Amino acid sequence: MSDPIWYLLSGLLLITMVLAGAPLARLLLSSATIYLCVGYLAGPGGLRLIAPDPLHYADVIGQVAEVALLISLFTVGLRMGVPIFDRRWIVPLRLAFISMAITVGLIAAVGMWGLGLPLGAAVLLGGILAPTDPVLASGVQTERGRDPDQLRFSLAGEGALNDGTAYPFVTLGLALLSRHDGASFSIWRWLALDLIWASAGGVLVGAGFGALIGRLVIYLRTRHSQAVGLDEFLSLGLIAIAYGAAQLCHASGFLAVFAAGLALQRVQDKPREGTASLGAATGAQGHAYGVIATHSHHASAVMTDAVLGFNAQLERLAELTVVSLVGALLPYATAWSALWWFVPTMFVLVRPLSVVAGTLGMTGTGRARTMVSWFGIRGIGSVFYLMFAICHGVGQPLAQQLTTLTLAVVSASIFAHGISIQPLMKWYGRRPTSTRG
Repeated sequence: MSDPIWYLLSGLLLITMVLAGAPLARLLLSSATIYLCVGYLAGPGGLRLIAPDPLHYADVIGQVAEVALLISLFTVGLRMGVPIFDRRWIVPLRLAFISMAITVGLIAAVGMWGLGLPLGAAVLLGGILAPTDPVLASGVQTERGRDPDQLRFSLAGEGALNDGTAYPFVTLGLALLSRHDGASFSIWRWLALDLIWASAGGVLVGAGFGALIGRLVIYLRTRHSQAVGLDEFLSLGLIAIAYGAAQLCHASGFLAVFAAGLALQRVQDKPREGTASLGAATGAQGHAYGVIATHSHHASAVMTDAVLGFNAQLERLAELTVVSLVGALLPYATAWSALWWFVPTMFVLVRPLSVVAGTLGMTGTGRARTMVSWFGIRGIGSVFYLMFAICHGVGQPLAQQLTTLTLAVVSASIFAHGISIQPLMKWYGRRPTSTRG
């Protein structure tokens, strides 16, 4: 297909989403659902405009998913205004670590006893399918602020954290497969480096760079009227630095980018002596950007708002790109009779059991727990780890099986969760705000 036609079709899709956003919402169709259908029509299953064979282009598809994931994780970090040591983090932390591990174990058990996979392949499947997505369910995204709804906050925090905590289980599955082929494997090395250091190191590296760069920018703006503007460069630069530094330290780059976003939006202003606030509103209406961006009472809020606004738009483009790509990949999934029971098992058995077990003993309403149990949305993280596994030597038969299972679960999740978001959130919202949690 020629470049002009590509430009034309891409432009039509973008403009259509702008003009038809409200009607589609009334039809209970999420934007991700539309992107998935468009991608399928453009792929081998429809007009054959693109043919992204995952077994031949795994590296390219993986890089696209990786970039989209980094943008999303940084954006979620910028939105979560709850202090890092606040007890409200307990729920997303338990979901991202305890429920994640239980999910991997349950999927591995289903893979071994239900699908006949060897142990390494079953653990690898669990690592690929366990992470949830903080982006695709736009209807349950957390709001920015210090007192967000606990349900939205928990789902967003879990989705951002478990994209990083899934990595050790993916590497464990790959290591077990390699051991089956005769390669050596040390469980202690895996525990120390891939599990403990990757998680802790990623958070430390990302938080350190986010706080350091954020404070440096605020200092230069408020004390020297420098480093003003180019917030887009600040955003992309911080993502790249946090991810690159973490990877060089053999830590989780995904957790580093999320932590960098958290740390950046926690940077506080240091008002200069003899100065007064321009107003209560962040935008300090009536003043030019250059004035409020360099004012010692407003500089940090202006910086965070600008970076968040830019990343929110990038996040939408990333969602469009990756979900459309998933749609184009669907024809590469092969027919498998086990899909009819495997996909529902993921949503109505594995997810609820892992949530209940991971949050055992915690207070909260049954309605909120039901919502968390249902909205285990699969998406970009699963696509990335699938391509990661293929690029790291998974053999042809297993690669095809993993591709089929992953694409089936992700596409079913996009449809089922996308359609159910609005009615379920209305049902959840009927209670008084004070009783949510």
